[in-house]
Amino acid sequence: MSPPVGTLPMAEKARPLLRLKDIRVTLSGQAILKGVTGGIPSGRITAVMGTNGAGKSTLLKVLLREVPFKGELVFTCGHDHSHPTPSQIGYVPQRLKVEANLPLTVRDLFGLALSQKPWFWPGVGLPDAEVAQLLTYVHLNSNALDKQVERLSGGELQRVLLALALEPKPELLMLDEPASGIDFVDKALYHERIAEINEERGTTVILVSHDLDLIRKYAHHVLWLEGGVVAAEGTPEEVLLADRLNCGRVGQ
Repeated sequence: MSPPVGTLPMAEKARPLLRLKDIRVTLSGQAILKGVTGGIPSGRITAVMGTNGAGKSTLLKVLLREVPFKGELVFTCGHDHSHPTPSQIGYVPQRLKVEANLPLTVRDLFGLALSQKPWFWPGVGLPDAEVAQLLTYVHLNSNALDKQVERLSGGELQRVLLALALEPKPELLMLDEPASGIDFVDKALYHERIAEINEERGTTVILVSHDLDLIRKYAHHVLWLEGGVVAAEGTPEEVLLADRLNCGRVGQ
């Protein structure tokens, strides 16, 4: 596996895929982001970390254009990101809420997500063989196709959502606390798969997380948010300093 960005010679460090310039978000009269400025290196894993209420999840919503914001997002890929498409940005939410009385299978979920038609419409989504291939790619058995979504374990559901986010192959993959609520073994395997995807496909990854050990192991770059701004940016070794960690609880 490739070493983290911080271990590479300066000349080999990745160019930024995205520059954030003075990003500000106010919701219901409350300032959430107060001038976020920083960079997301291309083809690397960036962890967005920080204290509770620092605006980490809100920053992802800015990139998805789900909240109004001021400031500037500058993508260097040459594509128009004013209305992001799945081929540009894949997104794995923190959790997926499914009505308990809705008999939605994994096959149905793929059909719903990948088609403009209702999930029960015949022939929507990808052929079973292609969905099974995507599930296998995220280390999930293809027999999960017929499982009801509400009966999936936390680890299984997050891998299904990851498979969905990878279709079609996005240039930027964003994950908002994707391993929240799953056990330690599944969490480690999940992060290992993210690192493999990053290395195999060259996909740029933004990962919101508070797991210090996993970030130190897998991330190349860290944006540390505090009080709605970037308080520190750099390699995990540069950013995750003991005095900073002691200043406030790392969280959502």
